[in-house]
Amino acid sequence: MQQLIDFRSDTVTKPSPAMQEAMFKAKVGDDVFGEDPSVNELELLAAEMFGMESGLFCPSGTMTNQIAIKVHTQPGDEVICDKMSHIYQYEGGGIAFNSLCSSKLIDGDRGRIKAEQVLAAINPDDIHKPLSTLVSLENTANRGGGSCYNFTEIQKIKEVCLQNNLKFHLDGARLFNALVAKKETPKQYGEVFDSISICLSKGLGIPAGSVLLGKKDFIKKARRVRKVFGGGMRQAGFIAAAGIYALQNNIDRLAIDHQHTQAIANALLTKDFVGEMLPVETNIVICEIKGRFSAKEFSEKMKEKGILFFAISPTQIRMVLHLDITKEMVEKTIQAIKEL
Repeated sequence: MQQLIDFRSDTVTKPSPAMQEAMFKAKVGDDVFGEDPSVNELELLAAEMFGMESGLFCPSGTMTNQIAIKVHTQPGDEVICDKMSHIYQYEGGGIAFNSLCSSKLIDGDRGRIKAEQVLAAINPDDIHKPLSTLVSLENTANRGGGSCYNFTEIQKIKEVCLQNNLKFHLDGARLFNALVAKKETPKQYGEVFDSISICLSKGLGIPAGSVLLGKKDFIKKARRVRKVFGGGMRQAGFIAAAGIYALQNNIDRLAIDHQHTQAIANALLTKDFVGEMLPVETNIVICEIKGRFSAKEFSEKMKEKGILFFAISPTQIRMVLHLDITKEMVEKTIQAIKEL
């Protein structure tokens, strides 16, 4: 049977034997009662890592983002974000559905917005306009090809938020990729943002789950919203134990994913059917396919060789590297590209 090499997403990973062992040995209780020791440990570990007061374990990054938006806003408010943001593009219209808020979309640079753009997007004090109350960033930016913010720009946006009484949220679904690539620390981010969502089921490889971080009073409100959203899990410690293992063991190795990504990108750039490629900074390749293949045709050709990825538009493909991709798989992929 042909071995599949799966670049569709970094969410396709399976727990390693060591992670499975940690899950098997997990101490559990009823988390809705606050009695699951493994969940409590994970929330505390993540909060301390970022220098924030408290954390809340949730089933998904979509839920942590949507809870944060709900807590930070009132119905009729407006959320400022990049037009390619996950919170706007890929969360089922949750800003409108869950929080009854509108979105002010900014045309950023590969998913990243600037302080002057945020300032220009803030609505005046006018009863005809919604209240601008929240700015949300995504780091790394998925549709930007895993692009990373310059931390100095984040600090400038924070100043705009402070001067205009706006809350500041980070969708950090792939934040650890950015931290490794830019040699930054979690505490830098904890000092700047009012809330941070970190996903553990992407680059860090746990089966499911994200942690929302913030001040104690924010997380207290967030816990109530999680209940309303149906996100209260019971013996969730079996999954939380995987999260603890991931935070303690799987962060530094993200550099390997970044190296593998660059190697595949370099191979693609040698082909006549590959056009513009977004700069490769972390674990995502997004490039244009032209000439003798459409994006769909190229993905189908590679699928025949047991290599899976998406055509994300008629002219673009996306490949995402992760901890289940070995050096041998990368070499096989590069060889398959060369043969086309």
